[in-house]
Parts: sequence; C-alpha cells; structure tokens
Amino acid sequence: MPDVIVTEFLDPKPLEDLKKSYSVHVDTGLWNKPEELGRLLGDAVAVIVRNRTQVTADLLKHAPKLKVVGRLGVGLDNIDMIACKARGITVCPAIGANAVSVAEYVVAMAMLLGRLRGYQSTAELVDGKWPREAAAEGFEMAGKQLGIIGFGNIGQTVAGRARGLGMTIAAFDDYVPENSEAWRDAKRMTLDQVIATSDVLTLHCPLTPETRHLINAGRLAAMKKGALLINTARGGVVDEAAVAAALKSGQLGGAALDVFEKEPIDKASGAVFAGIPNVILTPHIAGVTRESNDRISTVTVANVLKALGEGR
Repeated sequence: MPDVIVTEFLDPKPLEDLKKSYSVHVDTGLWNKPEELGRLLGDAVAVIVRNRTQVTADLLKHAPKLKVVGRLGVGLDNIDMIACKARGITVCPAIGANAVSVAEYVVAMAMLLGRLRGYQSTAELVDGKWPREAAAEGFEMAGKQLGIIGFGNIGQTVAGRARGLGMTIAAFDDYVPENSEAWRDAKRMTLDQVIATSDVLTLHCPLTPETRHLINAGRLAAMKKGALLINTARGGVVDEAAVAAALKSGQLGGAALDVFEKEPIDKASGAVFAGIPNVILTPHIAGVTRESNDRISTVTVANVLKALGEGR
C-alpha cells in the first residue's frame, strides 16, 4: 500500500521529489471515488488534495496512520479541520502560492467588465457593423474604489495590483489587527461600509457558516448602482440567484464569478445566468496558472515532507 495518496493534479517535478522518499499513488480522479480512496488510505501517512476532495471524518476513519493532509491551495472548507485536529493530523495549505494569479484575475476581470460592451464588439465588426457609440460607454478603473472583503495575503496582493491602476482601496477583515501595516494604504471599513461605497467589490474570505450567502439580495441592493462584483473565494459566499437578479435589474453593472455553490457546475445551476450579457463565468481557475501550479505543488510537497520529517 502507498505511503502518500495524491487525489488531484500535482506538477511532475515536485511529484518526483516526493517519490524519492515515499511510495506515491497518483489518481487525479480519486476525488470522485471516495470508496476507493478510503481503501488506499489504509497505510498512508499523507494525502495531497485540491478543493474537490472531501476530507471528512468518515474518510479519516480509513486512514489510521495518516499524519498530514497537503492542500494544493488555500481554502480549507473541504477538509474537516475539527476531525483532523482531534487525530493530530497536520493540515498544510499552500498559503500565498496562488496570490499573484488570483490578483491578476481580479484586476483583469474588473477592467474587462468596466468596458465589456466594447470588448464584445468582435462579431459585429466582423459583420461589417460599427457600434462605436454603444461600445464606448465603459469606464476607467483609475479613481474608483476597490472594496475587498477578506484582507489576508490574497486580498492585500490584489490591493497592490489595483493601486497600480490608480484605484483607492477599502477593506473589511476583523482578523487583521487595526495596527497592521496592511492598513497603511487602505481604508479600514465595516462590512456594510465597504459594500455601500465601492465601485468594484471583490471577495477573498473563507466559506464558513457566518459567510455563507454573505452577499445576498439585501447586500446587493445596498451596493452602488452599476457597481461590479468579483468572486474568487468560494461559491457559497454569494447567493447566485440574487446576483443573477441584480444583473438583470441593472443594480449590478457586471459580475465575474469563478466559484460556485455546486462544483463542477451543472446545467441547472448555470441556467440561472443564461442570457445575461454582463456576467463572466469561469471554472474555478482564478488561482490556476502555469506559474501558480508550479508554486502550489512545490510548496505543498515541501510542507508534506517537512511534516513527515520526524516520522520517517
């Protein structure tokens, strides 16, 4: 039986480093085969997962020797942290490894949504039309306020990129101390203040019982009319039906959603956004680039090897 189980994609170089010390079983579809995963975990000392694999208390019952869960990413809502703590299992997220990729996605989506009608003109131009007046109704990011909910490593990296565009930064995060350097170039606001005053609102908070549907119909109504919403955090943080309704009514000027309550998204869930021109949907790839994959894989393997060091 293998020492380490890898349930989702891991870059080749770090994988080879892991194989120098441990027997490794890799199956990128194991996230969808919990019974087989349970059987394979019998002698495993480590499991490496992304966000699809559900590391539940029931799954951990099949892994009596497990010492570490390596998380290829930063979100931990797919891992039963209480069960891991009770067992003394170390959970190692790849903190900071995908911050640049997420930040670039957020800035790109804000700029794209700000001039979306113009960027959607290709088919008309190919057809010999010239919709210049309609396509010129976009707006600049310079001078606009970017509101950030969740001002940790990723949120602060987003802020740095946005300041380069001339945006002002407002943020909400109860876990960042008031005297933190993070607030030097950002306005520290309450949640309701950030929502009400921002031209672009981006979400970088974890999914918890308190943050589920944090962005609901009421909070969308409290936003500036025509403001933009970007969610790269977790799907459950927003009420997707409420976002679709706000886009249709014109309350929201545009939205970019990279994460969804149900992943992979199904046809019924996607149908909520059918026919809405000012929404961009992407399949949970904001933090996934060639460079970030390399960093995430390298950091995760290093974390796992370090956690196992005393036991090997």
